[in-house]
Amino acid sequence: MASSRTPPIKDLADLKQVQRTLAETREREAATAAAKAAAERKRAAEKDLFTRAIGATEPLRRKAAVVPLAPEPPAPIPVQHQLDEQRVLRESLSDEFDVTTLLDVDDAMSFRRPGIGTDVTARLRKGDWSIQAQIDLHGLRSDEAREALGGFIRNAYKQGLRCVRVVHGKGLGSPGKQPVLKTKAQRWLIQKNEVLAFVQAKPAEGGAGALVVLLAPARR
Repeated sequence: MASSRTPPIKDLADLKQVQRTLAETREREAATAAAKAAAERKRAAEKDLFTRAIGATEPLRRKAAVVPLAPEPPAPIPVQHQLDEQRVLRESLSDEFDVTTLLDVDDAMSFRRPGIGTDVTARLRKGDWSIQAQIDLHGLRSDEAREALGGFIRNAYKQGLRCVRVVHGKGLGSPGKQPVLKTKAQRWLIQKNEVLAFVQAKPAEGGAGALVVLLAPARR
C-alpha cells in the first residue's frame, strides 16, 4: 500500500508542488461530495413526486377478502302453467251441452267438426290412423271422468298425438243399464277444441264401449 505522507520539502519548488497536490485533493473531495449531494436530492425529488402523484396512503388491513354477491334472483313465474290453468277454467266441460245437432245421424253417432268431411270419419273407422294412447274411464264418478278426460286430451294434443281411444264402457252396470258415461264422454269431447272427429271403436277395439278420437295437429 502506497504511503500517504507528504514527501519532504527541500526547496520552494517542492512547496509549490505540495500546495498543488493538496488543492487537487480538495477539489476531488469537493466534487465527490457535490455528486453525492446531487444524487441524494434527485432521490428525494423522485420520492416526493411519487407521493404527490398517488396522494395519501395508509397500510392495508389484513382481513379476509369479501366478495359482494348479487342477490339471488326470484323464482321464475310458471307462466305456461298459469295459462294452462286459465285455459282449463275457460274450457269447463258442461254436462248440459246439447250434442244432438252435432252428431252424425248414424248407428255409431260419430262426430266431425264443420269443414271435416265424411271421408275422415270413414278412414277413422277403418283404422287409417293408429291409436297412440288411450284412457279408461271405468269406475270413475262423473266429475272425476270429466277432469280426467279433459286432461288426457290436452296432454295428448301437446305431445303431438293424432289418434287416441277413450274407453267409457257400455253402461251395463249403470241404473237402468243406460250408457250414461258414453253420452257424457261424447258431450265433453265435442267441447274440446283439440278434437276434430270421433267414431265408435271397432269391435276388436272396444266396440260400443269406446270411441276413437282424431286430434288436430299440435301447433309448433
